[in-house]
Amino acid sequence: MIKLGEGIVNHPEDVSVDGNGVLYTTTGDGWIKRMHPNGTWEDWQQGLLKVSEEGVTVLVSQFNGSQLRFANDVIEASDGSLYFTVSSTKFTPAEYYLDLVSGEPHGVLLKYDPSTNQTSLVLDGLYFANGVALSEDERFLVVCESWKFRCVKHFLKVSGRTDREIFIDNLPGGPDNVNLARDGSFWISIIKMDPKGIQALQSCKESTQLLEAYPELIQLLIPMGKQAAAAVVNVKADGRLNREISDPNATDISFVTSAQGHDNNLYLASINSDFIGKLPLRPL
Repeated sequence: MIKLGEGIVNHPEDVSVDGNGVLYTTTGDGWIKRMHPNGTWEDWQQGLLKVSEEGVTVLVSQFNGSQLRFANDVIEASDGSLYFTVSSTKFTPAEYYLDLVSGEPHGVLLKYDPSTNQTSLVLDGLYFANGVALSEDERFLVVCESWKFRCVKHFLKVSGRTDREIFIDNLPGGPDNVNLARDGSFWISIIKMDPKGIQALQSCKESTQLLEAYPELIQLLIPMGKQAAAAVVNVKADGRLNREISDPNATDISFVTSAQGHDNNLYLASINSDFIGKLPLRPL
């Protein structure tokens, strides 16, 4: 695996590549950094929702009278609409473990309409809504539910359907970010977790007090250190698992949080690293 921008990017959480081959990543120091095709890096912008060469605009800061404290991922449709996840309407990012042990669905998917400047609810009752992606034909959205080890599908252009159905479940860990591939499939980064331990903690009435007394328990349930296993799956548009790529011993990279394919390479981001991984994809 090739390490891009080693020592330049600080704990990159997400990665994207545009049509011109320019790579973008969000980093722990608040920057959106980009790497040009010639390999040079640039501190491009700092910001929240809408970021362009002209500057930063905060589009949505609250919904139904409540502050958005845990907005996570966003995808733009061809009509300009923005679909974005809020992982938890009850807890902050620093309190993510409380959302986990509650065992309750506090996540939502929202839609921002730029023509009306209005935000509406698309889906609620999501178990830690994380990554979101549009299908190639924009008929449906895929939303990651990290605590349920699954992704759900929400149809946008087909009437007579329920608001959601299972896209893929029984994943080998909690899905983090999801990105559309050029062939219409999806790359999903996987957080390795201990499902039995999580279920046991959720069934414990004193789970919150237990974690406050022994905070190291969360690292046993969700290993996030530099030795944490890395995993990515590719799922076809019909929800069938296509391939899995993993680094179980974190030899090259650990705790991958995002994966994006471009020109027969897979670009990997990890909040543990100071680089973006570039992995050549072998044909199946």
